[in-house]
Amino acid sequence: MPHRRPAPMPLIRFAGGLVLLATLALGQAHAQGAPPAPPVQVSAPLAQRVTNWDEFTGRFEASEQVEVRARVSGFLDSIHFKDGDLVKKGDLLFTIDPRPYRLSVDAARAEVARAKAQVELAQNEVERAEGLTQNRTITARDVDQRRANLNSAIGSQQGAEANLKTAELNLEWTEVRAPLAGRISNRRVDPGNLIAGGQSGATLLTTIVAVDPIYFTFDASEADYLRWQRRASDLRTTASREAGIVAEVRLSDEPEWKRRGRIDFVDNTLNARSGTIRGRVVFANSDQFLTPGTFGRLRVFAGEGDALLVPDSVIVSDQANKIVLTVGPENKIVPKPVVLGQITRGLRVIRTGLSPEDKVVVGGFANPMVRPGATVTPQPGEIKPNGSN
Repeated sequence: MPHRRPAPMPLIRFAGGLVLLATLALGQAHAQGAPPAPPVQVSAPLAQRVTNWDEFTGRFEASEQVEVRARVSGFLDSIHFKDGDLVKKGDLLFTIDPRPYRLSVDAARAEVARAKAQVELAQNEVERAEGLTQNRTITARDVDQRRANLNSAIGSQQGAEANLKTAELNLEWTEVRAPLAGRISNRRVDPGNLIAGGQSGATLLTTIVAVDPIYFTFDASEADYLRWQRRASDLRTTASREAGIVAEVRLSDEPEWKRRGRIDFVDNTLNARSGTIRGRVVFANSDQFLTPGTFGRLRVFAGEGDALLVPDSVIVSDQANKIVLTVGPENKIVPKPVVLGQITRGLRVIRTGLSPEDKVVVGGFANPMVRPGATVTPQPGEIKPNGSN
């Protein structure tokens, strides 16, 4: 029998096999090329008992401030300080040409002397008239007239003495002295200029601010005010006492809270527009380092309590909210809005938004694939305090 070649398989089956093999190969290739879930380090928030502080931004203000103006007019004769000096109360600052005022004093003294002479003459006339009335040499009307002349002379003497005191006071005011101790500003007028004095329109010569102690003013929200008021039965009375509410401040270049003061004043009304109330803290400033106008960060003691802490670096911003990334069911990233508190021991206090059982992403979140809803591979991490209050 002749040899027969085996019949070929149907093309459709062969083609189906190619399609099946191609599909399997494509699926395997896709499975091999899928990126793995990115690893992240997770840890439960650190639960500790902390000292709570309410933080505010404010600035320093002088405890006293005065504009130095002359009380009398005249030509400025000399200046007795250097711009920016520390001055004491009563220090001589400016001298106005005193010569016209010395002449006024001399004229007033001469007028007093003339008035005294008139009084002595009128007194003698009265005594003489009283002696003559006994033998009826002079009438009672003449006696009354002489007594009236005496009273008039006494009044003139008193007026002359008052004018003398005014002239002496004006002469004294030609020496402009520091009304308080503090740091003086620069001079506004140079010697040789004519300056105006008096109660209105007087020329501004310079300013002085008292900087020890120094005030720090800030605005607190209505919620903060109510919380303080509930903690202290009478907030204003407590604040005005010598042992008032503790507060600390640090400047923009200071990492630690080294300056301690006490709230000594709380305003009597809340601002209707902003819903805030103004408070004031007094600080010692013996080294004159703190300067009025400097901004700072203030924290006010708000008691102690249990809190959850996370590193400040894990907090991200989502428009107006602060977000902490956590790992939820099926290892998916779940963002949680939180309310932040102060930083203590190098960690940020979370007031609301987290629970002790949450798995907070503390490492690996810089990977662009780690985003809300993404699947991740959680690995154990740890939150450690690394500072002090």
